[in-house]
Order: sequence, then C-alpha cells, then structure tokens
Amino acid sequence: MKFGIRRPSIKRSLAARTSVKRMVKQSLGLKAPRGMGWVTDPKRAAYNRVYDRTTVSFWSLLKKLFGGG
Repeated sequence: MKFGIRRPSIKRSLAARTSVKRMVKQSLGLKAPRGMGWVTDPKRAAYNRVYDRTTVSFWSLLKKLFGGG
C-alpha cells in the first residue's frame, strides 16, 4: 500500500479518459450508483477506500498551493 503523494502519469490519465470501454459505459448508462462497489467487488472497494485516505494527489496539492478551486 502506498502512503503520501501519488506520482501523476499523463499517459495513463489520458488513456483512462479516452478509452473505448469508458465511452461505451458512459453512453449506455451502465455505471453502477455511487457506493455499489461494496456489493460488486468488496475486496477492491476496501483497497480503494484505504488508498484514497492514505495518499494525496499531486494536482490537489498544486491547487492548494496556488489557490485554485
């Protein structure tokens, strides 16, 4: 498990936002409601919850430093 600041990857960030799988899911409305991860995949949901609370995004740090929204 990682602690601290996450290193951003421009390549992965761009790939995630432009993937065919994401576009299909978004257009067909196949997304589960928020919080349903505990039902669909509890192991992953638990990992993600801990990861989210123990790391901080590089971009959120920049926003705090420079007063962005």
